Amino acid sequence: MGVKVYTKTGDAGQTSLVGGKRVPKNHERIMVYGTVDELNVNVGALRDKIDDEKYINILIKIQNDLFVLGSLLAYDGSKKVKLPSLTYDSIEYLEKQIDVMDSQLPPIKNFILPGGHEAVSQSHICRVVCRRAERLLVDLMENNEVDLVYVKFLNRLSDYFFVLSRRLALYYKAKETPWIPDKQ
Repeated sequence: MGVKVYTKTGDAGQTSLVGGKRVPKNHERIMVYGTVDELNVNVGALRDKIDDEKYINILIKIQNDLFVLGSLLAYDGSKKVKLPSLTYDSIEYLEKQIDVMDSQLPPIKNFILPGGHEAVSQSHICRVVCRRAERLLVDLMENNEVDLVYVKFLNRLSDYFFVLSRRLALYYKAKETPWIPDKQ
């Protein structure tokens, strides 16, 4: 028999960070990397809704980067632990992908209402979960040392999901619905 999924060590509302420190399950660090995990699950759901191999491969790379980010955020800094790193290369990769997609899209003239196709909507879900993770990370930064590359990565990633939603709308021939505020 392999390793059990349950340990019972969290049954009283505590969990361990990488390094061993015990914290409540609602600790700000847990909230951030839990939201990054939630984002990763939503990226997987997006991957399942599209059929373009190019975007599937990009999303797999993003999911790997999100696992790296989650492991870095789960580290308490108390012990020497070998962890992967998240670098500016990941940000530059996203910027390149954004620029390529943006060059294929008509200029945006209005805010766009999310929707039109399952993949488009799922990309918007990824965008807003990413923004939530970013806000929680900024909260964590107020009292903890956090590498700025993590914030920049999430910021750029949410931009990526916005542009991807527009690119997927074009790919699936889904109508983009502009937001037109009521004139009262």
